[in-house]
Amino acid sequence: MDGEEMMINSTHFSYFILSAYLDSGLLKYLHFLVVMCLYIVIIVSNVLLIVVICVNRSLHEPMYFFLLFVNELFGSAGLFPFLLVQILKDIHTISISLCFLQVYIFFSYINVQICILAAVSYDRYLAICFPLQCHTHMTCRKAAVLIALTWVYRFVEAGVMVSLSAPLQLCGNIIPKVYCDNYSIVKLACSDTTVNNIYGIVYTVIVIIGILSVFLYTYMKILKVCFSGSKETRQKAISTCTPHLASLLNFTIGGSFEIFQSRFNMSSLPSVLRIFLSLYWITCQPLFNPLIYGLNLTKIRDSYRRWGGDSKSRGTSP
Repeated sequence: MDGEEMMINSTHFSYFILSAYLDSGLLKYLHFLVVMCLYIVIIVSNVLLIVVICVNRSLHEPMYFFLLFVNELFGSAGLFPFLLVQILKDIHTISISLCFLQVYIFFSYINVQICILAAVSYDRYLAICFPLQCHTHMTCRKAAVLIALTWVYRFVEAGVMVSLSAPLQLCGNIIPKVYCDNYSIVKLACSDTTVNNIYGIVYTVIVIIGILSVFLYTYMKILKVCFSGSKETRQKAISTCTPHLASLLNFTIGGSFEIFQSRFNMSSLPSVLRIFLSLYWITCQPLFNPLIYGLNLTKIRDSYRRWGGDSKSRGTSP
C-alpha cells in the first residue's frame, strides 16, 4: 500500500477503544474494590515515606532526597483514577486528548524513574568507594539540582515524543491494552512514522549506553572494593546496595514485560495475564519501592520506631 492509498484509508478519530478490558459482569465491583485498595496502599506508603524523610533531619542526605517518592505518586495518578472509572464503564473508550495526556505522564514517569535509579547507583558508589569524600562529591544541593534537571529534561523529552505522535494519521483506534501507550498509537498510524522511529531509536540508544554504563561502572567499582576490602566494608555494601538492586531488578522485570507485550504477539496468553503484565510495568515501582527501602534502610526503620515510640508516649501521658 503506497502513501496516497494509506492517507485515503485513514480516518479522523475522536477517541480510542481500549480492548483489553474484560466483560466481568458483577465482578467488576470486586475488581474496582481491589484496584482502589491497591491505590490507597500506594498513596499511604509513599506519602508516609516522604513525610518521614522530610521531618527527620538525620535523613536530609542526598541518598534520601533521591528516594522522595513524588514520581511514584505522579505515575500512579496517571493510571489508577482512570483505571477505576474504566472498570465501572461498559464502553471502554478514551478521548484523544486524554490518551495523549496519559502517554505523556507514563513516559515522563518511566524516564524520571530510570534517571533516579542511576543517580542512586552513583550515590551508593560514592558512599562505598569514597566514604570520607562522599558528602563533598554529592551534597544535598547537588542532589536537588540533579533531580530538578532530570524532571525538566524528561518532561521536555516526553513533550517532543507526544508532539511527534499527535499529528499522525490513523487507520484504526483500537488499543489492545487497558491504558494508552505511545507504541500502540504509532502502530495504528497510516502516515509516515520515520521521524517517530528515529526518535525512538535514538532515545533507546541513549538510555542503553548512558544509563546502563552508569549501572555497570558503579557496581563494578563497588564489587572491586568489596573483594579487596574488609568484612565490615562488604556488610556495609550489602546493606546499602540491596534495596537499590531490588528496586532496579523490579523495574527491569516490569520493563521486560512491557517490551515483550508491545513488540511480540502475546495473544496466546490468557487475557488476565496480559492485563497483569501490562499493569505491572506502571505499578511495580510505586507499590514495592516504599516497602523495599522502608524495610531495608536502617535510618528509615529507626525513624519509624521513634515515631511509634513517641506516639505511644503521647498516648500514655496524662
